[in-house]
Amino acid sequence: MAVLDSRAGPDDRRTVSPSADHPAALTTVLAAYRRYLVAERGHSVHTVRAYLGDIGSLLGRLVADHGPDATLADLDLPLLRRWLAAQLADGASRTSLARRGAAARTFTAWATRAGLMDRDPGPRLVSPRSHRTLPAVLRPDQAAAAMDAAALGAEQADPVALRDRAVVELLYATGVRVSELCGLDVDGIDHDRQLLRVLGKGGKERAVPYGVPAGRALAGWLEHGRPRLARQDGPPAVFLGARGGRLDPRAARRIVHETVAAVPGAADIGPHGLRHTAATHLLEGGADLRSVQELLGHATLATTQLYTHVTVDRLKAIHDRTHPRA
Repeated sequence: MAVLDSRAGPDDRRTVSPSADHPAALTTVLAAYRRYLVAERGHSVHTVRAYLGDIGSLLGRLVADHGPDATLADLDLPLLRRWLAAQLADGASRTSLARRGAAARTFTAWATRAGLMDRDPGPRLVSPRSHRTLPAVLRPDQAAAAMDAAALGAEQADPVALRDRAVVELLYATGVRVSELCGLDVDGIDHDRQLLRVLGKGGKERAVPYGVPAGRALAGWLEHGRPRLARQDGPPAVFLGARGGRLDPRAARRIVHETVAAVPGAADIGPHGLRHTAATHLLEGGADLRSVQELLGHATLATTQLYTHVTVDRLKAIHDRTHPRA
Protein backbone atom coordinates (compact mmCIF):
# COMPACT_ATOMS: atom_id res chain seq x y z
CA MET A 1 0.00 0.00 0.00
CA ALA A 2 1.07 3.58 -0.63
CA VAL A 3 2.45 5.67 2.20
CA LEU A 4 0.80 9.04 2.64
CA ASP A 5 2.67 12.28 3.21
CA SER A 6 2.07 12.89 6.90
CA ARG A 7 2.57 16.64 6.64
CA ALA A 8 -0.81 18.22 7.28
CA GLY A 9 -1.24 21.97 7.36
CA PRO A 10 -3.09 23.79 10.12
CA ASP A 11 -6.32 23.73 8.14
CA ASP A 12 -6.07 19.96 7.72
CA ARG A 13 -5.61 19.41 11.45
CA ARG A 14 -8.44 21.75 12.33
CA THR A 15 -10.85 20.04 9.96
CA VAL A 16 -10.09 16.54 11.22
CA SER A 17 -10.00 17.51 14.88
CA PRO A 18 -13.34 15.75 15.61
CA SER A 19 -11.46 12.51 14.88
CA ALA A 20 -8.43 13.32 17.05
CA ASP A 21 -8.89 10.03 18.94
CA HIS A 22 -8.01 8.05 15.80
CA PRO A 23 -4.55 6.52 15.47
CA ALA A 24 -2.05 8.86 13.84
CA ALA A 25 -2.05 6.87 10.59
CA LEU A 26 -5.82 7.22 10.16
CA THR A 27 -5.71 10.92 11.08
CA THR A 28 -3.14 11.33 8.31
CA VAL A 29 -5.51 9.53 5.92
CA LEU A 30 -8.28 11.97 6.84
CA ALA A 31 -5.98 14.93 6.23
CA ALA A 32 -5.07 13.59 2.78
CA TYR A 33 -8.72 12.94 1.99
CA ARG A 34 -9.58 16.49 2.97
CA ARG A 35 -6.97 17.82 0.53
CA TYR A 36 -8.48 15.66 -2.20
CA LEU A 37 -12.01 16.95 -1.51
CA VAL A 38 -10.85 20.56 -1.58
CA ALA A 39 -8.22 20.56 -4.32
CA GLU A 40 -9.56 17.97 -6.76
CA ARG A 41 -13.30 17.85 -6.09
CA GLY A 42 -13.65 21.56 -5.34
CA HIS A 43 -16.21 21.00 -2.57
CA SER A 44 -17.34 23.81 -0.30
CA VAL A 45 -16.26 24.09 3.33
CA HIS A 46 -19.64 22.78 4.50
CA THR A 47 -19.56 19.77 2.16
CA VAL A 48 -16.02 18.90 3.17
CA ARG A 49 -16.99 19.11 6.83
CA ALA A 50 -19.95 16.79 6.26
CA TYR A 51 -17.87 14.23 4.31
CA LEU A 52 -15.12 14.21 6.94
CA GLY A 53 -17.65 13.86 9.73
CA ASP A 54 -19.10 10.76 8.07
CA ILE A 55 -15.71 9.23 7.34
CA GLY A 56 -14.47 10.07 10.83
CA SER A 57 -17.43 8.09 12.16
CA LEU A 58 -16.61 5.20 9.83
CA LEU A 59 -12.97 5.13 10.90
CA GLY A 60 -14.11 5.26 14.51
CA ARG A 61 -16.05 2.06 13.86
CA LEU A 62 -12.95 0.58 12.23
CA VAL A 63 -10.88 1.29 15.35
CA ALA A 64 -13.64 -0.01 17.65
CA ASP A 65 -13.77 -3.31 15.76
CA HIS A 66 -10.04 -3.85 15.11
CA GLY A 67 -8.25 -1.89 17.81
CA PRO A 68 -5.74 0.97 17.69
CA ASP A 69 -3.58 -0.82 15.13
CA ALA A 70 -6.41 -0.89 12.59
CA THR A 71 -5.59 0.07 9.00
CA LEU A 72 -7.65 0.59 5.89
CA ALA A 73 -6.87 -3.01 4.97
CA ASP A 74 -9.39 -3.95 7.68
CA LEU A 75 -12.15 -1.85 6.07
CA ASP A 76 -14.34 -4.41 4.33
CA LEU A 77 -17.98 -4.77 3.30
CA PRO A 78 -19.20 -6.40 6.56
CA LEU A 79 -17.73 -3.50 8.55
CA LEU A 80 -19.42 -0.95 6.27
CA ARG A 81 -22.73 -2.74 6.77
CA ARG A 82 -22.29 -2.89 10.56
CA TRP A 83 -21.51 0.83 10.58
CA LEU A 84 -24.73 1.72 8.74
CA ALA A 85 -26.78 -0.80 10.76
CA ALA A 86 -25.62 0.77 14.02
CA GLN A 87 -26.72 4.19 12.82
CA LEU A 88 -30.09 2.80 11.77
CA ALA A 89 -30.49 1.32 15.25
CA ASP A 90 -29.67 4.75 16.70
CA GLY A 91 -32.55 6.28 14.75
CA ALA A 92 -30.77 7.80 11.74
CA SER A 93 -33.18 8.78 8.96
CA ARG A 94 -33.19 7.24 5.47
CA THR A 95 -31.78 10.49 4.13
CA SER A 96 -28.88 10.43 6.59
CA LEU A 97 -28.14 6.77 5.86
CA ALA A 98 -28.20 7.39 2.11
CA ARG A 99 -25.80 10.32 2.49
CA ARG A 100 -23.41 8.38 4.73
CA GLY A 101 -23.45 5.39 2.41
CA ALA A 102 -22.59 7.68 -0.51
CA ALA A 103 -19.81 9.29 1.54
CA ALA A 104 -18.37 5.85 2.35
CA ARG A 105 -18.42 4.80 -1.30
CA THR A 106 -16.67 8.00 -2.36
CA PHE A 107 -14.02 7.49 0.32
CA THR A 108 -13.28 3.84 -0.46
CA ALA A 109 -13.06 4.62 -4.19
CA TRP A 110 -10.52 7.37 -3.46
CA ALA A 111 -8.55 5.16 -1.04
CA THR A 112 -8.38 2.36 -3.62
CA ARG A 113 -7.17 4.73 -6.36
CA ALA A 114 -4.57 6.11 -3.94
CA GLY A 115 -3.26 2.61 -3.27
CA LEU A 116 -4.40 2.63 0.36
CA MET A 117 -6.76 -0.32 -0.15
CA ASP A 118 -6.30 -3.42 -2.27
CA ARG A 119 -10.02 -3.79 -3.05
CA ASP A 120 -12.89 -1.33 -3.04
CA PRO A 121 -15.86 -2.69 -1.05
CA GLY A 122 -17.91 0.45 -1.67
CA PRO A 123 -19.78 -0.54 -4.86
CA ARG A 124 -21.33 -3.52 -3.01
CA LEU A 125 -22.60 -1.34 -0.15
CA VAL A 126 -26.34 -0.77 -0.54
CA SER A 127 -27.90 2.02 1.48
CA PRO A 128 -31.57 3.04 1.49
CA ARG A 129 -32.64 5.64 -1.01
CA SER A 130 -33.59 8.94 0.54
CA HIS A 131 -37.13 10.20 0.13
CA ARG A 132 -37.39 13.23 -2.14
CA THR A 133 -39.68 15.49 -0.12
CA LEU A 134 -41.46 18.36 -1.79
CA PRO A 135 -40.16 21.68 -0.49
CA ALA A 136 -42.39 24.28 1.12
CA VAL A 137 -42.90 27.29 -1.15
CA LEU A 138 -44.75 30.59 -1.00
CA ARG A 139 -47.66 31.37 -3.27
CA PRO A 140 -47.03 34.35 -5.59
CA ASP A 141 -49.26 36.57 -3.46
CA GLN A 142 -47.40 35.51 -0.30
CA ALA A 143 -44.04 36.18 -1.94
CA ALA A 144 -45.25 39.63 -2.99
CA ALA A 145 -46.47 40.29 0.56
CA ALA A 146 -43.08 39.29 1.97
CA MET A 147 -41.32 41.70 -0.41
CA ASP A 148 -43.79 44.44 0.55
CA ALA A 149 -43.08 43.81 4.24
CA ALA A 150 -39.34 44.17 3.62
CA ALA A 151 -39.92 47.38 1.65
CA LEU A 152 -42.06 48.79 4.43
CA GLY A 153 -39.32 48.12 6.95
CA ALA A 154 -36.81 49.95 4.74
CA GLU A 155 -38.88 53.14 4.39
CA GLN A 156 -37.01 54.89 7.22
CA ALA A 157 -33.70 54.26 5.36
CA ASP A 158 -32.14 52.40 8.29
CA PRO A 159 -29.05 50.72 6.80
CA VAL A 160 -29.83 47.29 8.26
CA ALA A 161 -33.44 47.46 7.00
CA LEU A 162 -32.20 48.52 3.54
CA ARG A 163 -29.84 45.56 3.54
CA ASP A 164 -32.52 43.12 4.66
CA ARG A 165 -34.84 44.27 1.88
CA ALA A 166 -32.13 43.81 -0.75
CA VAL A 167 -31.28 40.36 0.63
CA VAL A 168 -34.82 38.97 0.36
CA GLU A 169 -35.48 40.67 -2.98
CA LEU A 170 -32.35 39.20 -4.57
CA LEU A 171 -32.84 35.74 -3.10
CA TYR A 172 -36.35 35.60 -4.54
CA ALA A 173 -35.48 37.32 -7.83
CA THR A 174 -32.50 35.13 -8.65
CA GLY A 175 -32.94 31.85 -6.76
CA VAL A 176 -29.25 31.91 -5.77
CA ARG A 177 -28.03 29.95 -2.76
CA VAL A 178 -27.53 31.90 0.45
CA SER A 179 -23.80 31.09 0.36
CA GLU A 180 -23.63 32.52 -3.16
CA LEU A 181 -25.36 35.72 -2.10
CA CYS A 182 -23.18 36.19 0.98
CA GLY A 183 -20.07 35.47 -1.12
CA LEU A 184 -21.01 38.09 -3.75
CA ASP A 185 -18.57 40.99 -4.11
CA VAL A 186 -19.34 44.49 -5.34
CA ASP A 187 -17.52 43.91 -8.63
CA GLY A 188 -19.74 40.88 -9.24
CA ILE A 189 -22.71 43.11 -10.08
CA ASP A 190 -23.37 44.18 -13.68
CA HIS A 191 -25.80 47.05 -13.10
CA ASP A 192 -26.30 47.83 -16.79
CA ARG A 193 -27.43 44.31 -17.67
CA GLN A 194 -28.89 43.57 -14.22
CA LEU A 195 -26.79 40.46 -13.66
CA LEU A 196 -25.05 38.93 -10.67
CA ARG A 197 -21.88 36.87 -11.15
CA VAL A 198 -21.96 34.30 -8.36
CA LEU A 199 -19.61 31.48 -7.46
CA GLY A 200 -21.54 28.24 -7.05
CA LYS A 201 -20.73 24.68 -6.03
CA GLY A 202 -17.48 23.31 -7.31
CA GLY A 203 -16.16 26.84 -7.85
CA LYS A 204 -18.33 27.29 -10.96
CA GLU A 205 -19.22 30.88 -11.81
CA ARG A 206 -22.51 31.75 -13.44
CA ALA A 207 -24.43 34.91 -14.32
CA VAL A 208 -27.92 35.28 -12.88
CA PRO A 209 -30.36 38.03 -13.92
CA TYR A 210 -32.51 40.03 -11.54
CA GLY A 211 -35.53 42.24 -12.15
CA VAL A 212 -36.47 45.87 -11.59
CA PRO A 213 -37.79 45.56 -7.98
CA ALA A 214 -34.65 43.74 -6.87
CA GLY A 215 -32.56 46.32 -8.73
CA ARG A 216 -34.25 49.14 -6.83
CA ALA A 217 -33.70 47.40 -3.49
CA LEU A 218 -30.05 46.72 -4.36
CA ALA A 219 -29.46 50.34 -5.43
CA GLY A 220 -31.03 51.64 -2.23
CA TRP A 221 -28.75 49.44 -0.13
CA LEU A 222 -25.58 50.27 -2.07
CA GLU A 223 -26.23 54.02 -2.12
CA HIS A 224 -27.74 54.69 1.30
CA GLY A 225 -27.11 51.62 3.47
CA ARG A 226 -23.80 49.95 2.73
CA PRO A 227 -21.63 53.10 3.09
CA ARG A 228 -22.92 53.52 6.65
CA LEU A 229 -21.90 49.98 7.66
CA ALA A 230 -18.68 49.65 5.66
CA ARG A 231 -15.35 50.12 7.39
CA GLN A 232 -12.12 51.23 5.76
CA ASP A 233 -10.45 47.82 6.07
CA GLY A 234 -13.66 45.91 5.36
CA PRO A 235 -14.26 43.23 2.72
CA PRO A 236 -15.51 44.01 -0.81
CA ALA A 237 -18.71 42.08 -0.05
CA VAL A 238 -22.01 43.40 -1.34
CA PHE A 239 -23.77 42.52 1.90
CA LEU A 240 -22.27 43.48 5.24
CA GLY A 241 -23.07 42.65 8.82
CA ALA A 242 -23.77 45.29 11.45
CA ARG A 243 -20.03 45.48 12.29
CA GLY A 244 -18.92 45.90 8.69
CA GLY A 245 -17.79 42.34 7.98
CA ARG A 246 -19.19 40.07 5.29
CA LEU A 247 -22.78 39.03 6.03
CA ASP A 248 -22.91 35.59 7.60
CA PRO A 249 -25.30 33.05 6.01
CA ARG A 250 -26.86 32.47 9.44
CA ALA A 251 -27.77 36.16 9.61
CA ALA A 252 -29.27 35.95 6.11
CA ARG A 253 -31.39 32.98 7.21
CA ARG A 254 -32.68 34.97 10.18
CA ILE A 255 -33.54 37.87 7.86
CA VAL A 256 -35.64 35.63 5.61
CA HIS A 257 -37.41 33.85 8.48
CA GLU A 258 -38.34 37.16 10.11
CA THR A 259 -39.52 38.68 6.82
CA VAL A 260 -41.71 35.71 5.88
CA ALA A 261 -43.11 35.53 9.43
CA ALA A 262 -44.81 38.87 8.75
CA VAL A 263 -47.02 37.22 6.08
CA PRO A 264 -50.16 35.58 7.56
CA GLY A 265 -50.48 31.91 6.63
CA ALA A 266 -47.10 31.69 4.91
CA ALA A 267 -44.91 28.64 5.45
CA ASP A 268 -41.90 29.16 7.70
CA ILE A 269 -39.11 29.14 5.13
CA GLY A 270 -35.53 30.32 4.94
CA PRO A 271 -33.28 31.28 2.01
CA HIS A 272 -33.50 27.78 0.53
CA GLY A 273 -37.29 28.08 0.65
CA LEU A 274 -37.06 31.31 -1.35
CA ARG A 275 -34.86 29.45 -3.84
CA HIS A 276 -37.53 26.75 -4.12
CA THR A 277 -40.18 29.44 -4.46
CA ALA A 278 -38.30 31.23 -7.24
CA ALA A 279 -37.85 27.99 -9.21
CA THR A 280 -41.50 27.02 -8.78
CA HIS A 281 -42.78 30.41 -9.90
CA LEU A 282 -40.47 30.38 -12.93
CA LEU A 283 -41.81 27.01 -14.04
CA GLU A 284 -45.41 28.00 -13.37
CA GLY A 285 -44.79 31.12 -15.45
CA GLY A 286 -43.70 29.03 -18.44
CA ALA A 287 -39.92 28.81 -18.09
CA ASP A 288 -38.38 25.64 -19.52
CA LEU A 289 -36.59 23.20 -17.28
CA ARG A 290 -33.17 23.68 -18.88
CA SER A 291 -33.27 27.44 -18.33
CA VAL A 292 -34.23 26.99 -14.68
CA GLN A 293 -31.38 24.49 -14.31
CA GLU A 294 -28.92 27.09 -15.60
CA LEU A 295 -30.31 29.82 -13.37
CA LEU A 296 -30.13 27.67 -10.24
CA GLY A 297 -26.70 26.25 -11.05
CA HIS A 298 -27.79 22.61 -10.78
CA ALA A 299 -25.21 20.13 -12.06
CA THR A 300 -27.90 17.73 -13.31
CA LEU A 301 -31.39 18.16 -14.68
CA ALA A 302 -32.67 15.52 -12.24
CA THR A 303 -32.28 17.97 -9.36
CA THR A 304 -34.27 20.64 -11.18
CA GLN A 305 -37.01 18.13 -12.04
CA LEU A 306 -37.99 18.05 -8.37
CA TYR A 307 -39.67 21.40 -8.95
CA THR A 308 -41.91 19.96 -11.64
CA HIS A 309 -43.35 17.69 -8.93
CA VAL A 310 -44.07 20.78 -6.85
CA THR A 311 -45.92 22.51 -9.68
CA VAL A 312 -47.89 19.38 -10.59
CA ASP A 313 -48.98 18.90 -6.98
CA ARG A 314 -50.04 22.51 -6.75
CA LEU A 315 -51.97 22.25 -10.01
CA LYS A 316 -53.75 19.18 -8.67
CA ALA A 317 -54.65 21.00 -5.47
CA ILE A 318 -56.01 23.97 -7.43
CA HIS A 319 -57.99 21.63 -9.69
CA ASP A 320 -59.49 19.77 -6.71
CA ARG A 321 -60.39 23.01 -5.03
CA THR A 322 -61.87 24.90 -7.99
CA HIS A 323 -63.16 22.52 -10.66
CA PRO A 324 -66.89 21.73 -10.26
CA ARG A 325 -66.36 18.10 -11.22
CA ALA A 326 -63.03 17.50 -9.50
